[in-house]
Amino acid sequence: MKGILIINLGSPDSPNKKDVKRYLDEFLMDERVIDISKFWRTILVRGIILNTRPKKSAEAYQKVWTNDGSPLIIHTENLKNKIQNQVKAPVEMAMRYGNPSIKNGIQKLKDQGVSEILAIPLYPQYAMATTETVIVKAQEIQKMHFPEIRMDFVPPFYNNTEYINVLSESIQKALEKTDAEHLLFSYHGIPERHIYKTDPTESHCKIDGSCCNTPSEAHKTCYRHQCFETTKLVAKNLNFDKDFYSDSFQSRLGRDPWLQPYTADRFEDLPHEKVKKLAVVTPAFVADCLETIEEIGMEGKEEFLHAGGESFHTIPCLNDDDDWAKLLSKWSNEWLEA
Repeated sequence: MKGILIINLGSPDSPNKKDVKRYLDEFLMDERVIDISKFWRTILVRGIILNTRPKKSAEAYQKVWTNDGSPLIIHTENLKNKIQNQVKAPVEMAMRYGNPSIKNGIQKLKDQGVSEILAIPLYPQYAMATTETVIVKAQEIQKMHFPEIRMDFVPPFYNNTEYINVLSESIQKALEKTDAEHLLFSYHGIPERHIYKTDPTESHCKIDGSCCNTPSEAHKTCYRHQCFETTKLVAKNLNFDKDFYSDSFQSRLGRDPWLQPYTADRFEDLPHEKVKKLAVVTPAFVADCLETIEEIGMEGKEEFLHAGGESFHTIPCLNDDDDWAKLLSKWSNEWLEA
C-alpha cells in the first residue's frame, strides 16, 4: 500500500520562550543549516544564540500566532486535508523541525498499512538547509526505524510548468487588488558558501552575473539559480515589464556574506528609486510563517514606509490554495498509479 507525506520546515509548539528555544536548538544545530564543525556550532548555538535570541524570537512568534496555533502548521494541515480529499491513499504531514516529526508522520502512515511513501518536501528550490536536510533526515529515520518501508521524493519544482502556472495565477490575483508599481520577489537567503558546497562541478558557481545564466549541471542543486529562474518564469508567464520586478534575499543570520541583494536594503533603497507603491511575494515559502508575516509584512512594511514608501502589500503564499492542493494531488496520483 502506498501513502503520501508532505514535509514543511516546522514551528515551535507555542510562542513561549521555552518552546521557541527548543525549536531553535533543533533547527540551528542542523549541520546543513549552520555548516561548521559540531564543536564550534555547539559553542555558537548553545553558548551564544540560545542565550540571546529566544526571547526576541518568542516575541516575534507571539505577533503571528493565531487562536488555532502556528500559521505554518495550520496552512500545512489544511493543505494535507485537501490533498487527502483528492487521492485514494493515506496522506500525512510532517515537519523537519518540531512537531509533528518526520518519524511521527511515517509511523502514522505505517499504522495505516503503508509500505511505500512519496515524500514531498514543500520547497520549490533546492538548498542544503531545505530539500537536502529533509531528504537526509527522512532517509536516516527510514533506515533506522522503518527499514521495510520504501521512500521516494518529489524533486524541487521551481521550474515545473504546472507549479509556475499556479504561482503566477496566485500572484496575478493578489496584484489586481493592489496599486503596486513594483513587485519584489523576496527569497529566503542562504550563506554564499552553501552555493559553492552544493556545486557538483566544484567550479561553475561564481555568484556573479553570468554563472546562473550559463547552462550547467550545477543548476540542479543551485539555490541562487533556481530562485532567479522562478522569477523569470513567473515574469514571462505574466508578461511583466523588466522594470516592474526585481529579486532580493531575506532573513540573513550572522556576519558571513549571504546571497544579495538583501531584502532589508531594498526596502530602504526602493523609495529613493522612485518606487513608492510596493508589493512583495515570497516564493521560497509555500506557507505563510514568521518570515513572511512578521519579517516582511510587519517589519518590512515599517522599513519601506519609513524610507518614504506610500503603500506596501504582501502577497500571500500558496498556503492551502485550491489550485495548489489540486496540483499536489495530481503529482501524488501520478505516483500512486505508476
